[in-house]
Amino acid sequence: MTFTQELAISTRGLRKTYRRRGKRQVAVEGLDLDVPVGGVHGFLGPNGSGKTTTIRMLLGLVRADSGTMRVFDQAVPERLPEVVGRVGAIVEQPKFFPNFSGRRNLSLLAGGIGADPKLVEVVLADVGLADRARDRYRTYSLGMKQRLAIAATLLKDPDLLIFDEPTNGLDPAGIREIRETMRGLADRGKTVLVSSHILAEVEQVADTVSIVARGRLVAQGTVAELIGTRTTATVKVGVEVPGTAGELLRAQGWAVRRDGRYLLVDGAPTGARITEVLAREGLYVDELVPVRVDLESVFLELTAGQGPGTRAPDEPDHQHGRRAAGGAA
Repeated sequence: MTFTQELAISTRGLRKTYRRRGKRQVAVEGLDLDVPVGGVHGFLGPNGSGKTTTIRMLLGLVRADSGTMRVFDQAVPERLPEVVGRVGAIVEQPKFFPNFSGRRNLSLLAGGIGADPKLVEVVLADVGLADRARDRYRTYSLGMKQRLAIAATLLKDPDLLIFDEPTNGLDPAGIREIRETMRGLADRGKTVLVSSHILAEVEQVADTVSIVARGRLVAQGTVAELIGTRTTATVKVGVEVPGTAGELLRAQGWAVRRDGRYLLVDGAPTGARITEVLAREGLYVDELVPVRVDLESVFLELTAGQGPGTRAPDEPDHQHGRRAAGGAA
């Protein structure tokens, strides 16, 4: 799907390869990405699927091999200086002075970039850190540190915010805080692009999403639209003898998987039809529950058999918590 509304980001045929051990490895392969203005856009895919490389190309940190990129309808990187003031990004672990307070860190940064000092209190409130503004940065939890990094990006009041795996390493409370912060920014009219490999988490906050695998776009649209593309409905079946029941259901041409004492059945036209097939053989269902279709199940269906890509040299291994040192842009 291509979005018909105004776009904050648009790429066409974007490609990037790296040379590793004398061989060319593709990180991004012909990517057509559209991010509409306003709301939260989830940029989703497994580790090594090219998300970080794409973001770095958009920010002018990595040069594309081919293809085009536009940010607010300006060609980048050629005209990046004209739009960079409208963009705030966190693509690496930002650095702050550990013995300075959150407020002091932001005040120093505001002075360095020429931002209005009055914005420090505003952005602290925006990310829910007003009550902890006087505390030293080193006393902050990981979630609070991430929120301070978001506050730093807000000092220049950008229209577009880009966050690369912002909930990586956070506990459930920290994840919820970041999610609420992103949602609040979008509700204020900002465009938030968030990359993640945790689809269930992004589903709770995203308005639109793009799913990539092995550097290629596999789906794009609103969350509701993508969930609606799932071709099969899964039904959870409880039955006394799941082994025999599974064989009977497979004989109907349906896909059947074991889940403990339950069967997960894909492809049956209705739950009643499952009951009918089993009842004919004297097997009676004691539980029959439709499984909720979510973004993760859609992703698994769309990328079945593709597997993860080879991680590019600048692609963080988020599963193992490795992130490069750097700062907020």
